[in-house]
Amino acid sequence: MQALATNLLKPDQTLTHTKYFTARVSSPADKVKRQSTYLDALQSLSSLSILYGRYQLNPFTCRNCSHVHQIPNEKMTDVNIAVELMQDAFQDRFDTAFLVSADSDLVGPVVAVQRLFPKKRIVVACPPGRFSANLCNAAGAHFQIGRAVIAKSLFPETIHNAIRICPHPADIMAVTDLLVLEHMGPILKSLAPSAPYPLMLS
Repeated sequence: MQALATNLLKPDQTLTHTKYFTARVSSPADKVKRQSTYLDALQSLSSLSILYGRYQLNPFTCRNCSHVHQIPNEKMTDVNIAVELMQDAFQDRFDTAFLVSADSDLVGPVVAVQRLFPKKRIVVACPPGRFSANLCNAAGAHFQIGRAVIAKSLFPETIHNAIRICPHPADIMAVTDLLVLEHMGPILKSLAPSAPYPLMLS
């Protein structure tokens, strides 16, 4: 995640912190194991925190056989992103935010932050194969992330805490929301508050 965020920044932009937004799955066992391995790998990175939502099971009845399935629905992730974005804007922790998402539920906080803090800029970066016209139109600018950027942002097979991880592009593509907060560079850095500029991922 930090590698992906860093690869989105310009040379005069600096990444200082990462926030990753997700929810833990409870089944099936193989997905639980893969997610746990990935989260362990993320926790090996410095300056990274993970904020959790939750999964809610919603009943779905098949029209053909009337069997009731439990469909998981992720909750609180978009709310957590909105709260963190607004909080960091209020505390003046960023100048420009790069929001990697195609979730139109984030239109509200994007519009609100830019209205309340007109000097701050939010740029939407759409993941490969995904696009939200509403979210892109709400932002100050937008662009599409190429698959080559994803490919060069993967974890190595072995990381320093001895966890062995062989990330598959499909696992990386499952990440839906990423918020990169950056500052303007060394000239404006001296005028900025002393608080660190975070980067938030989801």
